[in-house]
Amino acid sequence: MVITTNDAWLTESCALFKVAIKPMHAKHLLQGLDKHEAQQLFCFHAFRPNHPKACYKEVLERLVEYCQGHPLALQVLGKSLYNRDVVYWEEHMELLKKDNGSPINNVLRKSFESLSSKNDKELFKYIACFFVGMDRDFTETILKACDIKIRSGIMNLTDKCLLSIGHNNTLMMHRLIQEMGRFVVHQESPDKPWKRSRLWCNEESFKVLKQKRSMGNLLGLTLDMRMLKKELLSGSFELKTNILSKMDNLMLLQLNYVKVQGSYENFSKELRWLCMHGFPSKYIPSDLPTDNLVALDMSYSNIESFINFYSNPQLENREKSIGSRAKDKKLLGSLKILNLSFCGGLRSLVGFVEFPALERLIATNCNELLEVCESVQEFVGLVYIDLRYCNKLEKLTMGMLKMVKTLLLDGCNLGRSQIEIKDKCKMVEANNIGINTKVSSSAVLEAIPSDLKFFTISLPSSLVRLSLANNNLYTESFPMDFSCLSMLEALNLDENRISSMPNCVRSLSRLQSLSMQHCDMLTLVEHPPTSLTFLSMYSEKMHVLRKVVFDPEMRPLNLSIPWRRLAPQLCEIEGMVKIQPMASVEEKVLHSLCWNKLDFLNKRGVRTYSYGRDSQEHQIQMYYEFGIFSTIYGGKDMPNWITHRSNGPSISFTILSSSNKPRGFNFCYVSTYQLPVIIIHNITKNRTWIYEHCIGNVGVGEESYTVLSHWMFRMNEMEGGDSVSITLRNFRSYNGIAMKCGVSVVYDDGNTDEEDALGYYKSWNHIIGGDLTGYQLTTGEYILSILRITTHGIKPFMRYGKFVGDRDYYKGDEMLFTALSQRKPAIVGHIPEEIGTSTCNDLILNDKDEVDGDEVPVMAEVVKSESEVEVDVEVMVEAELEQQAKRSCIWRKWFNCTRA
Repeated sequence: MVITTNDAWLTESCALFKVAIKPMHAKHLLQGLDKHEAQQLFCFHAFRPNHPKACYKEVLERLVEYCQGHPLALQVLGKSLYNRDVVYWEEHMELLKKDNGSPINNVLRKSFESLSSKNDKELFKYIACFFVGMDRDFTETILKACDIKIRSGIMNLTDKCLLSIGHNNTLMMHRLIQEMGRFVVHQESPDKPWKRSRLWCNEESFKVLKQKRSMGNLLGLTLDMRMLKKELLSGSFELKTNILSKMDNLMLLQLNYVKVQGSYENFSKELRWLCMHGFPSKYIPSDLPTDNLVALDMSYSNIESFINFYSNPQLENREKSIGSRAKDKKLLGSLKILNLSFCGGLRSLVGFVEFPALERLIATNCNELLEVCESVQEFVGLVYIDLRYCNKLEKLTMGMLKMVKTLLLDGCNLGRSQIEIKDKCKMVEANNIGINTKVSSSAVLEAIPSDLKFFTISLPSSLVRLSLANNNLYTESFPMDFSCLSMLEALNLDENRISSMPNCVRSLSRLQSLSMQHCDMLTLVEHPPTSLTFLSMYSEKMHVLRKVVFDPEMRPLNLSIPWRRLAPQLCEIEGMVKIQPMASVEEKVLHSLCWNKLDFLNKRGVRTYSYGRDSQEHQIQMYYEFGIFSTIYGGKDMPNWITHRSNGPSISFTILSSSNKPRGFNFCYVSTYQLPVIIIHNITKNRTWIYEHCIGNVGVGEESYTVLSHWMFRMNEMEGGDSVSITLRNFRSYNGIAMKCGVSVVYDDGNTDEEDALGYYKSWNHIIGGDLTGYQLTTGEYILSILRITTHGIKPFMRYGKFVGDRDYYKGDEMLFTALSQRKPAIVGHIPEEIGTSTCNDLILNDKDEVDGDEVPVMAEVVKSESEVEVDVEVMVEAELEQQAKRSCIWRKWFNCTRA
């Protein structure tokens, strides 16, 4: 049964779910249609069902983009344009931009009118007019001061699908819904904007202020002169502050790059939010009414200090009176959010005594900022500090702060430093000098940048999120221990020069999110905290990452490792792929695979072509992934123990019923073309595995090459009497896929006394017979490819449409990675050490297959051009970039979402 609703609360409140044992169900948020699907739906209604003419193409794309994938909008708009010429379409596009009384708007307005609470309707209008795309916590702080019940209101709006929360904690609203909300406000007074409750349009705000209209009903107004190019170039407009005295109820005011003339005491005493980007003065005006002000944004301004009074000779007497008053009352006693970002003249943040209620301090990209004084420690409620890219910062003392949850220090030029954690009770040094393990409530981070300036940061133990990205830090820069930061949940080390995950990270027992993106020197990650749920090592750098090791107790991970990073030799990402020279593989492992007489491989080399990378020459390697071992060598000689063979790219057989259980089989093929996809189909059990090798292609210096592989299976995957087919398929061509192939089933003899040489390999979680849930398609097949993890954005039909359905998807949208399995180590029992204890050749060849006969002539050279090697790389790159954008949003959520 499927229930659809635009009120999410119904799934909890209806009678169906008010029972002792709730029915098993899953919630799915419907997403907008993608560009292709949106255009199909629109054209279906606009052309019924004829295809559009070429002259419609440009306006068609703009109209579809305008609807942003909204099915209802596409349907209504498409129907309204049916049987109209392209000129009409162009005119209609212009009307949509200006006239919100469109059919789409009228339909969407029904959801707004269904809101039963006046509070929710007012909240919706506030967000639609001013706060779409802004941080949720920032908005909540401001609107709560405007007597809006914000928490319950946001929940109600999201339940009605009028609002959504983005991955980075921003308020998101479909453009059509936002325009509908603004239309509701517009209808308060269609022809007299000064009588409306909110003004968000720069042109209208400018016109109303210039005409000096009385605006007693106005609650919010925004004006950004940069958006008015003509008026900005003329430079003649100056806002007389006496106009603002007519706005008694004004609570939200944004005057960006506006020249202001007159006394600031004319500003509304009801102001909650004041934003004045490009403010020309060096100081905050002393006559500005601030009794109710909770958010002040002076970004991109000439502000040098926020404690000195505005230096205006006409206000000297007022300054004196305010100066005496300040002794008894704080200058900005209600202020909770202060933003001074991009203030190039700001050198010091001092005088925090004036802001006793401050919760969020933001001063990013202040290139002359040198220090944040110790008075910041007097704040009781400060929870968020953002000092990103203040690259001259030398002093930051906040160890006594007890409430700070988020500290962002990206791009602060910490340099190659020796970081220490120390205080009165504890000293830990990165160069292995003595360690005292006494516990402390705070920590001091000390760094000595390359210019030898002394840099001190005091870190509060209350931190939940810490970002040290883009600071040119080395692994040696970090201390041995971070255990004093026991509350830390998210750590960002992006764009640093670390070669391995710092040891101190392991001591963070509550860490859930760790990002080391674009750390281009990163080669080793060993035993990250088991509490992690998100780990990103994304980078454009190739062939660097060599080893990642996890603890068995590791939680399922949202893991990001791009395929570019994986080295084509000597590389192990535990649970995903292991690559090592054949010469270094233990003999007992080879015996367990029934591989013998392969010594000749040790003297040969191979050249590999991986996705999107140049070729590399190295020793013949052993590859392991998904419970599949494989190796590749030049020539067309199969091992003599591959006894059952077939000419061409396929073979079918029936597993012999025996008292010994089959535990896998060896499959071998000879080819002259790029590495094909192997499709194994257990016809009896209707199970299919589609395997794509982790290496894109190979060159062996000969006309043909041979691939030898061993597939491990559990007992219920392959059994005696099962009919099996193996087929080799290519992405681009059906010709020259394989000259011949062969198979040999491996049986277990029941000997449980010998050591299991394959125990470690069986302990991996995502192998055949293990947990392949994230690799299964909606149609039941399994796609065995590391691209499922390394390129999360790729859809099965985008790459494997030739082998599966045109619109097949993975069963689960999100792939959670678990390196090691919690099940028992053995898959089907013990594998003895001696080769003679296993049977490797019992199967029944089907009648239609031929035994290997005459040698098949060479069909093509092995080494192909780079364009042929990089099969569908463009599709993979596009999908990966799309997914990376989503992952970046996931990461930003940790650092842009802070609650008191």
